[in-house]
Amino acid sequence: MSRKKGIKGKTATSSTSSISSGSGRSGSPATSGRSAGKGSGKAARSAVSITGQSNGVVHPSRPSLSCGSDFYDIAFKVMLVGDSGVGKTCLLVRFKDGAFLAGSFISTVGIDFRNKVLDVDEVMVKLQIWDTAGQERFRSVTHAYYRDAHALLLLYDVTNKASFDNTRAWLAEIHEYAQQDVVLMLLGNKADTTHERVVKKEDGERLAKEFGVPFMETSARSGLNVELAFTALAKELRHRSTKDPNDKFKLHDYVNQEVKGASCCRS
Repeated sequence: MSRKKGIKGKTATSSTSSISSGSGRSGSPATSGRSAGKGSGKAARSAVSITGQSNGVVHPSRPSLSCGSDFYDIAFKVMLVGDSGVGKTCLLVRFKDGAFLAGSFISTVGIDFRNKVLDVDEVMVKLQIWDTAGQERFRSVTHAYYRDAHALLLLYDVTNKASFDNTRAWLAEIHEYAQQDVVLMLLGNKADTTHERVVKKEDGERLAKEFGVPFMETSARSGLNVELAFTALAKELRHRSTKDPNDKFKLHDYVNQEVKGASCCRS
């Protein structure tokens, strides 16, 4: 399998389903990874066909952004957007570190990022996840990153009606600044706070249907659907990159099936 490495001098670590890598801050859009070695077998052939694309997929000649030393075949940039306080940073930390940021913490200033590598059908997919500030004064900074994003997770807080109402403004902004074919998903976060909920799940489903995007409710505190949201994006991005006619993956169907299955397990 064709693999890429991060910074020299560090030892690679791996796991069966996913591999975590470094985090950091940046003031400008990221660049992508460098190839390391020749591959063999089915997965390697897939990786070769992927790196030949120019639609945002990592090219072998480009330097790696990763602050860790994990191997990966392809990399994509994912942005978390939404009002301040909807839980973007907590969602990212839950996905990256499996932890919840309890108590109060300082809001994101500008842009922050973390990396994580997922094994998607024997292809190692690195997600470069950019956590953006939701405050209006940082909006111009966020705009600069839209054009390079391959996927966007738009969050609102189910306990904050204003954050839900503002999703329309965020969607208009995404339409103006992001790539036309960007992968977009709507997330209703803080779903564990049942007693404080003011936005019904049906409202989120209705809005997502109106704009033709997948939807699910998440909780950084409990971990509800957090892994699923990022895994779904990784699968869709990998599917688009390979352009394999035998790959019948459909994001909406996958999300609906997995969310329904998770609901049955909890009931």
